[in-house]
Amino acid sequence: MRIRVMSEGDLPAGLRLNTLAGWNQTAADWHRFLEQSPNGCFVMEQDGTVVGTATTIDYERRFAWIGMVLVDPEFRKQGIGTQLLTKAIEHLDGRHIATMKLDATPQGKPLYAKLGFVTEYEIERWILNRPGHSNSSVPPPSPTGVTAESLQQIFRLDRELFGADRSVLRRPLEQQFPEFAIAVSDEESLQSYCFGRHGLFADHLGPWMARGHAVAETLVRSFLRQSSRETIIVDCLKANSVALGLLPSLGFTFSRPLTRMVRGPNAYAGQPDLLCAILGPEFG
Repeated sequence: MRIRVMSEGDLPAGLRLNTLAGWNQTAADWHRFLEQSPNGCFVMEQDGTVVGTATTIDYERRFAWIGMVLVDPEFRKQGIGTQLLTKAIEHLDGRHIATMKLDATPQGKPLYAKLGFVTEYEIERWILNRPGHSNSSVPPPSPTGVTAESLQQIFRLDRELFGADRSVLRRPLEQQFPEFAIAVSDEESLQSYCFGRHGLFADHLGPWMARGHAVAETLVRSFLRQSSRETIIVDCLKANSVALGLLPSLGFTFSRPLTRMVRGPNAYAGQPDLLCAILGPEFG
């Protein structure tokens, strides 16, 4: 086996692995990883077959994100995940990025802890299943849900909440999925917003920021009206009482816990207490 840098030709292999794992990423998501970090995404290869992956994204050099640590089920328990994660850390260390973050599943958390990651806060994945649901009769959505001015306000606020600028990822979401981009403002400033995207098997709501129960519900109900998928995913912060109170009332059920973990100094922690839901475990 050998570890090497991922290339465009490896995207089908990455998609195969996340499909086997039941993850929601698409080929477009894999392309985003390579576009943002062409030298920081890795595969483990055996005899020409990709059996594992790991990706990194640098956010303003304030911190880096590690994601998509995947291993083919037939090759697990051979230390492949550890080797890929170690390679990702070495790459980021070599670029002098002192802080690294990731969202850990319960299965991966012990591995990350051994490599120096500690818990920052808890996240919960909630899923809504709507068998037979279709919005095919809904008129095509208008791309004007978020104006150019409000989009810039969202980017500025998101930087404060997340801890770093990620507009390079957020802008394509608004362009590709304008039906899910919503902003709510009062006379003085931006108050709340949400985005979303089409995943492999579900539509994913996030990031989602709302100042109060009423506007939070308005945003989610709008997202649900625009989505034609039977399955909806939301990764909400466990400490956010608004989100956790609202989702069950709309039919969402708890799926699994996630833990946001950090390695190194956390100088740019942002303000996660104001977020209802994250963008996703792969992006932060």
